[in-house]
Amino acid sequence: MQIDFHQAELRFGDRLALRPLTLSLRERRIGVIGLNGSGKTSFARLINGLAKPSSGHVTVDGLDTVKDWKAVLGRVGYIFQNPANQIILPIIRDDIAMGPKARGLKGAELNAAVDGALTRLGIAHLADRRPHELSGGELQLAALAAVTATRPDLVIFDEPTNQLDLKNRALVEAAIRDMPEQAVIISHDLDLVSGLDRVLVFHEGGMAFDGAAAAAIARYREIART
Repeated sequence: MQIDFHQAELRFGDRLALRPLTLSLRERRIGVIGLNGSGKTSFARLINGLAKPSSGHVTVDGLDTVKDWKAVLGRVGYIFQNPANQIILPIIRDDIAMGPKARGLKGAELNAAVDGALTRLGIAHLADRRPHELSGGELQLAALAAVTATRPDLVIFDEPTNQLDLKNRALVEAAIRDMPEQAVIISHDLDLVSGLDRVLVFHEGGMAFDGAAAAAIARYREIART
């Protein structure tokens, strides 16, 4: 999948959240790093239409995120920073079934989509559990199962390892590493970012670096020291 920004800018009233940006992305694993308030989340939300550019435009495989937003939403999944806010039904299996059901799946086909998502992530044992019974890492995996059950081409992660202990962080990192879908990963976890194909560094609403992970991390550290 190719993501293209064409002089895309994002403003909220008088506040500039993202300066005009032009770039193309097609790598399998793309990292996005930067200080808080640097424009990372604004950038990510423009990709799937959660935010609409104030000027310019964004396309996903040629689909405009404003004009073709329904088609884009069907191809781009989003995992929020707090997955507990994303899981809205009381039983994990039922929550995962929501997306495929909305796309017209029913009966055996629906069950296969849900079971496939659970099995693929190794969380079939969580199917009948309630969200409050799950650890942070298990919640992240349940949210990922709910998104991937709808068969997106791209998944956007917003701080997927935030506040996870080492065990749960390892579970989430392995899931991201092994998933076949393309991924854009916003993170302050530099260990996670270090293994990605391409990393963007944002600073004060603009892109400060675009390139290999090691060089991107070095640039981010320079910015953090100033």
